[in-house]
Amino acid sequence: MEAARGIASLGSKVVLVELRERLGGTPDSASYSSFTLDHRKVSDVLASTREEVESNPLIDVRLQSRLTAFEGKAGEFKATLTNIKGTSEVVDCASVVIATGFQHFDPGRETQMYGYYEYEDVITLVDAEKMLSAGKFVRPSTGEPPKAVCFIQCVGSRDRRIGNEYCSKVCCGVSSKEAIEIRELVPDCKVFVFYIDMRMYGFWEDRIYWKAQEEHRVNFVRGIVTEIIQKDGRLLVKGEDTTMGRPMEVTMDVVVLAVGMEPSRGTREVGPILGVAQEKHGFIELTGGSFDTVGTSVPGIFVAGAAAGPKDLDDSISMAGAAAMKAVAIARRPAVTA
Repeated sequence: MEAARGIASLGSKVVLVELRERLGGTPDSASYSSFTLDHRKVSDVLASTREEVESNPLIDVRLQSRLTAFEGKAGEFKATLTNIKGTSEVVDCASVVIATGFQHFDPGRETQMYGYYEYEDVITLVDAEKMLSAGKFVRPSTGEPPKAVCFIQCVGSRDRRIGNEYCSKVCCGVSSKEAIEIRELVPDCKVFVFYIDMRMYGFWEDRIYWKAQEEHRVNFVRGIVTEIIQKDGRLLVKGEDTTMGRPMEVTMDVVVLAVGMEPSRGTREVGPILGVAQEKHGFIELTGGSFDTVGTSVPGIFVAGAAAGPKDLDDSISMAGAAAMKAVAIARRPAVTA
């Protein structure tokens, strides 16, 4: 949406292709509660942005549609769009911005060590966001407020066994933000965060991490969780306190798995159609280095946000602006050189 809005603000027409029935991406489909750094309500921000995009006469929004074929060169592309009814249309375009986002790691896909599909009270950051968005946080098994909650970091990230060797960047911040919100909703609940090391970028350190500890009494424990079992109606979390160098067993009511980012299905599908290179994990490969953060292997095709790898909101919005500028430059180039 931000890329489309940017292109339109520069006076160029844009076709915005969306697979879902409405705009908003993962924050909308996953019912995110609030943005990590400034705590603004996601629903309010998305509603405002969606209205601005859909009411702009320069933006042609194609809902429940997908890219099915593509050919041409920069300035002279032809994109075939197919809607949910199976009707196809060829659209002429000068440039392309890929903004296909990401998907959350499935913690039960590769390992059952955390019991995600086994125990109702083992949930993910996404599950927690949905409850927080609704203004409540309870034990899924009982519907009652929990007395003890823990977060387990780096689930599906920084793990060579499953092939995700990268840091997903936002999980530490999101966990800390959710921990704060849980403490605000359930003041009597003790909240713990078990981590390998906390990775807080820029102002996240001061505005989230220290705030969680000092103002909201969230307990951060450097440790590794190896197993979760059910005992006496609660969850027994086993592992090692790596700071103290000793075994650890704690009883929790809810365990929240901090799942990382993976390439979305849309990213994996659209890459080959567009002919752009994808790095080994499946994200769209950036080819311009530090001085071109949105360029792909195909001239005239740019990428924004988590389609290019783990990104936070600031990254995504900045990339969208840069991609919009470069996309418009391609569209105007023939007129300039004529």
